Formats: sequence, structure tokens, C-alpha cells
Amino acid sequence: MSAYLKFFPALLIVILFTSMGPKPKKILFFGDSITEMGVKSGGYVSLIKKILPSTSYEIIGAGVGGNKIYDLYLRLEDDVLNKKPDMVVIYIGVNDVWHKLSSRTGTDQNKFVKFYQALINKITANGAKVILCTPAVIGEKKNGANEMDPELDKYAAEIRKLADLNKLPLVDLRSLFINYNIANNTTDADKGVLTNDGVHLNDKGNQLVAAQLLPLIK
Repeated sequence: MSAYLKFFPALLIVILFTSMGPKPKKILFFGDSITEMGVKSGGYVSLIKKILPSTSYEIIGAGVGGNKIYDLYLRLEDDVLNKKPDMVVIYIGVNDVWHKLSSRTGTDQNKFVKFYQALINKITANGAKVILCTPAVIGEKKNGANEMDPELDKYAAEIRKLADLNKLPLVDLRSLFINYNIANNTTDADKGVLTNDGVHLNDKGNQLVAAQLLPLIK
């Protein structure tokens, strides 16, 4: 009897750890209104959440409308680092360019790069993997006909450089959306192909983004 009592606590520990199993991987999507809307039904974050098993993945949306790169930096501690994610998907840049035209409050290119690199440094130092996304479109007209196309191309190019420099996976939504519109935007519309308004994703746009991200998250 005494030998059994000595063995019993060890047996309980083995049973406890066996039943617990591995913790789900925590995937966090960090961005602006495109990500904020992506959490809603039909959004790209919601689509990814539906496909990935909840026993293996915990999906967190951390998008805030109107955000630019420095807004992400300011809320990094509360919205990302304190949640201890295993992976962070950064999807930012549209407002940094768009707001230059709409409200004269965009982000200078050199400052954009510095803030972005600082985000990468802090997130990776916190133990998470990082996936970068280039901003897709500000208007869907083809052949560089949208007013902000030249500027958006510059910022997308900087994100590609950051991905290469830091050896991080990249989802090049800018190139993907341009090529899709070349093939499918037969009327050269400025919206309604992959977006509702030239910026925010419609159902097809959300499906396209989710399909690009899923293999990297898995």
C-alpha cells in the first residue's frame, strides 16, 4: 500500500500532462481598417479562422481603422507583445500613402521604413515569427492610372526590401492585386473588382488574401 501511495502523485502528473496536449499557436493580425474589417464575417481573418482548427490555432485580430505605421508602433506593447503571439502578420501602409492625399497626414518614406524595422525588431525579440504584407491598392484602375500608384509602389518596394533584409516571408499583395486587375478588370473600374471602395476588400479580395496567407501560417 505504501509503495502505491508513493507512485500515485507521479501517476497524476503523467495523466495531467498527457491530457493537456500542446497549446494552440497564437496568430495575430496587426494592421489598419482592412484588418479590422477582416475579422468580421467574410473577412480574410475570419476565413482563416474558419479553416484552421481551433485546437491548434488561436486567431487574434488587432486592426484599428485609420492606423498608420507609427500608430502600430505606439500600440505594439498592449495589442501585440503582451499577448505573446507565436506569429504576427503585419498588413499596413495604405493610410501612410493615402492620407498624404486625403488629409495631408501620411508618413514620409524614410520614417515609414524606420518605424517598420522597429516593429520587426521588437516583435521578433519577443519570440514571434513575422509575416510582412505589401499594401494592395488605392484604386483599382490598371496600368498605373490611379493617382497614388507611384507612391504606393515605393512603399511596397520598401516592404519587399525589409522582408529580404530580415529574411522574413512576404505576401506581395501589391503585385497580386495589380496582376489580378490586369486579367479581370475588363472595364478598368476604380473599384468593385477586389475592393468595395478602391481600398477595403470585398468578398473576392478577402478570399484572395486569405488564400495567400494560409500556406505561410500553416
